[in-house]
Amino acid sequence: MNLWTWKQRLTTLRQNEAIVLGSAALLAGLSSGLGIWIFKQLITLFQKLAFDMLASELVPFSRAGIILIPALGGLLVGIISWKWIGEERHHGVAGIIEAVALAGGRLHYQRIPAKMVTSALSIGFGASVGPEDPSVQIGANSGSWIGQTFHLSEERVRVLVAAGAASGISAAFNAPIAGVFFAIEVILGELGGSTPGILLLATIASAALTQALVSPEPAFHVPAYTFHSIWELPIYLILGVLAGIVSALYVRLIYLAQDQFRYLPVPGWLKPAIAGIAVGITGIFLPQIFGVGYETIEAILNGEAFPLGLLVGLMLARLILTPISVGGGFMGGVFAPALFIGVMLGASFGQGADMIFPGLNLAPAAFGLVGMAAVLAGAIHAPLTAILLLFEMTRDYRIILPLMGAVATSLLISRKIQPQSVYFFGLLRKGIRIQHGRDVDVLEELRVSEVMEKEYPVLHTDDSLAHALALFQQTHRHGIPVLDANGDLAGILTLQDLNRHLEFPIEGKQIGEICTRSLEVTYPDESLSRALRKMSTFDIGRLPVVERENPRRLIGLLRRADVIRAYNIALSRRELYRHRAGQARLNWMTPTAVQVYEFTLPPSSPWIGKSLQEIPLPDHCLIASLNRGSQTLVPHGNATLQAGDVLVVTSQEASRETLERFFVTGEFIRDL
Repeated sequence: MNLWTWKQRLTTLRQNEAIVLGSAALLAGLSSGLGIWIFKQLITLFQKLAFDMLASELVPFSRAGIILIPALGGLLVGIISWKWIGEERHHGVAGIIEAVALAGGRLHYQRIPAKMVTSALSIGFGASVGPEDPSVQIGANSGSWIGQTFHLSEERVRVLVAAGAASGISAAFNAPIAGVFFAIEVILGELGGSTPGILLLATIASAALTQALVSPEPAFHVPAYTFHSIWELPIYLILGVLAGIVSALYVRLIYLAQDQFRYLPVPGWLKPAIAGIAVGITGIFLPQIFGVGYETIEAILNGEAFPLGLLVGLMLARLILTPISVGGGFMGGVFAPALFIGVMLGASFGQGADMIFPGLNLAPAAFGLVGMAAVLAGAIHAPLTAILLLFEMTRDYRIILPLMGAVATSLLISRKIQPQSVYFFGLLRKGIRIQHGRDVDVLEELRVSEVMEKEYPVLHTDDSLAHALALFQQTHRHGIPVLDANGDLAGILTLQDLNRHLEFPIEGKQIGEICTRSLEVTYPDESLSRALRKMSTFDIGRLPVVERENPRRLIGLLRRADVIRAYNIALSRRELYRHRAGQARLNWMTPTAVQVYEFTLPPSSPWIGKSLQEIPLPDHCLIASLNRGSQTLVPHGNATLQAGDVLVVTSQEASRETLERFFVTGEFIRDL
């Protein structure tokens, strides 16, 4: 076979691969659009069941009867989740990000029917959650199912999962462009090769099917709002500052609520009902907080007058109830509630600004529009997604300048307060650091401040060379920082500097005359890998560590010896992260009924000092990994447990609470 024939075959294979991948993307988009249409029909069905039929029976007897609706919905969600879904490592989109980064995009798509039902129940019965997270899950799982069915490579499956997620946003909000940018900014974190074409094919298919089944109308119908004067821009930027603070608080509250509910001493299936009671009690006084709240958002954006106190009350209620709903176990997203919080913040701020500056003719509804995007961007750290989503949901391009300014300001403030987004914060809390859609190099995550020397000898510019020579002999250093009369960094004196001048008389000479003044420095918040590149580029053995705000203020010294010590720290962290990534991969690759848990043995555990073969593990349980410090040990029968050991346990039947009780107290009570 000649070379030309081989080239033809290779070209044919590449063309076939492109056809297969393109077909898979179209199929992912269509299946996502259809699945989300069914999901929306379920939401409508459950809303009618809850707030038309049940409410008509309960409310005539007592206004407080409305509390039973979200409580009943929570009970149903808890039972279905307990029976058919089980405990998940991460909520919603965070789990998709983890699977894309660590497990080649392999998702447990068998759980999607149960998740669709529980999510529709959650929203339909009034929980303070949104439909976008389940929509993204429907799309992403469709992409994963198609990729695995076609036996595509992990890289192709990752792209199809992202395409499905983009299709989910496209179908949920009728916003295909925002869906593409959501997949790039949040799911993949990077863009390359044929990825843009795959994402576009999937979102086009999803949007076309959605518009054919429903309508091509935008999510909100908004009147024309214009940017009247440049003097309005500073007011919008102040709104961006407030949005950044609120969105950072929103992220923190979500995970605070999850922690509180995790340790609540009640069965897991009952926790959503408890969260539903909190939602129901608030709904007696603020019925607008039930469900997604799109009707209230559209009313505000269309200029309907809402009292300032009501706007603030709705914002605070949603800010608290969404974390309670998510933490309690309701299935749903944090995306749409962020829009609700943003519009309430913006409209209330706009009302206040209009009272202070009546001459500017400010429109509070326009501030509500900008506030939506600003809070969303601050929560998910995806500014382009927020801006484009707002455009596609409203079809209003007239206030682009204040919109971009507020979104950028919100993002900067939110990242300063809360560096991780609502999705990545949950992953980080489990020890998984993901950047650009991949698990990060741990050396890149090591900061100079963690390994720099904080106590070190110094010289002053008016010290004599004789004093410097004595200090070098005493400390065995190769370089010592030099400070001026004000205590600021003036230079570094090295052994090479001294050697050049010791051939001449040293009496009367001062350090300031011979020290090296031109310095390369590093900063405490700089990554160690960057500092190492500086040392390598300039062939130097030490770097002064200075404040960014005042580069002459010396706060530490980074030496080669510190670098060696840093590698030991990095190796320990790498072992920990590999363990975390391995645990995540194991969790995605095990059968649906098998769960993966991690426990740290406290000093009070009765199993300390026992070998693994002496521990009467519950049925269907297996210790998959034993981690001690920076070491990962083979969990053989003779391995003896010590306090602080981290056990990764797989279980087919026992819950986390049951196993945690077993490893802490030695008591095992079978789950009911």
